[in-house]
Amino acid sequence: MGSEPPPVLPSERDLESLFDLALDLLTIVGFDGYFKRVNPAFERVLGYSSEELLSRPYLDFYHPDDLQVSRDLFTNLLLEEGKEIIGSENRVICADGSIRWLEWNTRVVPHDRLMYCVARDVTDRRTAEAELREAHRLVEDSRDELRVLAEEQAALRRVATLVAAGRPAAELFAAVGDEISKVLDAPTHALERYDPDGWLTVIAAWGDSAFSAGTRWPLDGESLATAVYATQRPARIDDYSKLPGTLAAAVRAEGFVSIAGAPIVVRGKVWGLISAASRDGQLRSDTETRLAHFTELVATAISNTESQAEVTRLADEQSALRRVATLVAHGVQPAELFAAVSDEVGRLVGTDSATVMRYDDDGPAITFVGAASKLSDAYPVGARWEFEDGMASAEVYRTGRSARGGARDWSNLEGQVGETHHRLGIVSTVASPIIVEGRLWGVMAVQSQEPLPLDTDERLEKFTELLATAIANAESRAGLTRLADEQAALRRVATLVARGAPPAELFAAVSEEVGRLLRVDVANLSRYESDGTITALAAWNRTGNQFPPVGSRWPIAGKSITALVFATGRSARVDNYADASGALAVGLRETGVRSAVGTPIIVEGRLWGVMGAGSNLEQPMPMDTEARLSSFTELVATAIANAESREELTASRARVVAAADDTRRRLERDLHDGIQQRLVSLALRVRAAQTTPHLPTDIQAELSHLVDGLGSALEDLREISRGIHPPILAEGGLRPALRTLARGFPVPIELDLGVSERLPERVEVAAYYVASEALTNAVKHADVSIVELHADCRDGVLEMVIRDGGIGGADPSRGSGLIGLTDRVEALGGTISVVSPPGEGTSLHVRLPIT
Repeated sequence: MGSEPPPVLPSERDLESLFDLALDLLTIVGFDGYFKRVNPAFERVLGYSSEELLSRPYLDFYHPDDLQVSRDLFTNLLLEEGKEIIGSENRVICADGSIRWLEWNTRVVPHDRLMYCVARDVTDRRTAEAELREAHRLVEDSRDELRVLAEEQAALRRVATLVAAGRPAAELFAAVGDEISKVLDAPTHALERYDPDGWLTVIAAWGDSAFSAGTRWPLDGESLATAVYATQRPARIDDYSKLPGTLAAAVRAEGFVSIAGAPIVVRGKVWGLISAASRDGQLRSDTETRLAHFTELVATAISNTESQAEVTRLADEQSALRRVATLVAHGVQPAELFAAVSDEVGRLVGTDSATVMRYDDDGPAITFVGAASKLSDAYPVGARWEFEDGMASAEVYRTGRSARGGARDWSNLEGQVGETHHRLGIVSTVASPIIVEGRLWGVMAVQSQEPLPLDTDERLEKFTELLATAIANAESRAGLTRLADEQAALRRVATLVARGAPPAELFAAVSEEVGRLLRVDVANLSRYESDGTITALAAWNRTGNQFPPVGSRWPIAGKSITALVFATGRSARVDNYADASGALAVGLRETGVRSAVGTPIIVEGRLWGVMGAGSNLEQPMPMDTEARLSSFTELVATAIANAESREELTASRARVVAAADDTRRRLERDLHDGIQQRLVSLALRVRAAQTTPHLPTDIQAELSHLVDGLGSALEDLREISRGIHPPILAEGGLRPALRTLARGFPVPIELDLGVSERLPERVEVAAYYVASEALTNAVKHADVSIVELHADCRDGVLEMVIRDGGIGGADPSRGSGLIGLTDRVEALGGTISVVSPPGEGTSLHVRLPIT
């Protein structure tokens, strides 16, 4: 008679039920590598049936990248008899092809040749960790980009300061080389000049190579230098192995594998280039673009140096021309200068009659502007003579060259010329043109009662050249005065641009500067809108009557400056507003505008707006008005582009911070609703198992140990959850969250909280983490006995001040904590500052806009 199977104890039935109902993944694995039993949760998560799971080796379900680790783990488990292994994780391939992460707890029972395993699905946690790492990477990348940009801008400012100070070329070139070495991390680079004979001269060089200062190279074959010269654009060559020519051969001999360069363009022509080379690998992709920033400054310095050389040569020439040149240098009045020149010329050629005449713009005639003192009554200054037959000045007017008048009977010629020359007994005349900057300005003539020598015209031309120079200088002084005024106005505007002045302030300043500089009656700045209208952003009127009103919008229609610029994208003018049409044009005409000029504001290649200037005078505005306006529109465009870049950067930082906060909240929620609840459930089940009667003492002790362990794990989990995103911040707001935070520190935190109402979530989160980081730093590093925390809301701004009386000396540039807080605060448009003199404690001041 066979023996009856032993009765199933109630505790075993409970264990069977627990196995089937457990939410965690439970399985029994044999030493033969096959699942012996799996619970429904295991089937549900992996998506396989029990039969399929039991029929295949369990490693068949593991991710290929985890197989070797899993085999090693299995080997270790066999050696760890009776020991629980905690913390192993691996990926499994589900039935639908998806990948899930499982965290295993395993106990080995060698005499049964079985392993009892409990697994948890931690895929969501792994995903959240990956998202946090990606968010951190984005923040770090943004910080690195800002650092590189700041270093480059600082280097450019230092070079620009040397350029503005007119430092010697050698000093400037050395500074440029040093800055490039620091900013571009390119130890081998050079500044080279293109010579008229088709060679390249190295002006300055950094790094060890054959391209040292003073060496010359023919521009034959193919090379970076020939490419830059041909295109007048930045270029790079990353493979010199097959290029012909002397330069290419020298590059190969030096072992350079990558060379980039940018042209130095002076007055529209390629003067030279700056190049950088690498032996270790390819240069950065933006090397040539960043070099171009320096070449622009170098080009300005070279242009200034050449201009100074030209002025010096002219000054030397003027000084050599003795008495007349002295008058020119003293800037005497034109009448005095012309009279002096006439006397000098008269004495030079041995006659009492010498005159300076200007050709009239309104017809063939001359006007006397200077005469030798002995005959000033015969040729009165200001007298106007029309052309008559036999006048040498008329012949000069026709041909543009010197002319002579021979002896003739002036008594038969009517008019002032005949009468004067007959009375004075003039028998010979020589006249020479005065050419001022390429145009026929006037004529200088000498008259004599005796035949004049044949070289008179040559001797006269020396004085006309000097006289032309004097006239040009006089006109240049007027032009220089205008240029100085213009540069001063541009500097004032550039200062506003550099300090990031608010757009309204900048636009108003530009309109006023334009109006006063161009001596116009109205000046305005407007922005084109996408709906076919234009918005007035600033307006200046000499009388104070601003039109159009700031903020007003007008249709882009009719014959007007705004419509013409919008249609063509180029500067435009309306010389007569009498027939202008469109509401805006009519409004300007009613204010007295008779003519106007407008220049487009181009921001990063797109038509953004227009700068206009108008006059109440009948005559058209000067022809150079558009060019002078464009100098201001370029600055305005730069300011707008900078503002838009700052806004884009702020928005990007805000998105990164928001993404990190969302991830924190999701992770906290997942921990609270998932793992934490499962731990509570397990703890309740174990406690229930403890109440089972007649349990052996060793099992009771083990269950008690499990309950204590689950309780500790649950408390640790809650602490982690609070660190990720404290629930009290979401539930109660900033005030209770700060109070709870303060109670968790080992030193007293003196609170002064004027925050009573709920603030926007982003503000509360930022303020909480700033306070948490600052208090932690104070307790860890400052050696303090008490810390003060003040928070209050005033005028739409949350102000928070955290002070300690510790050792001070905190450096915000070291460590990522304060840098991360700065990113968070500035992403919300706020400010953060740290004052920490050594020995005097640390004070952190934060301002966060609430709206």
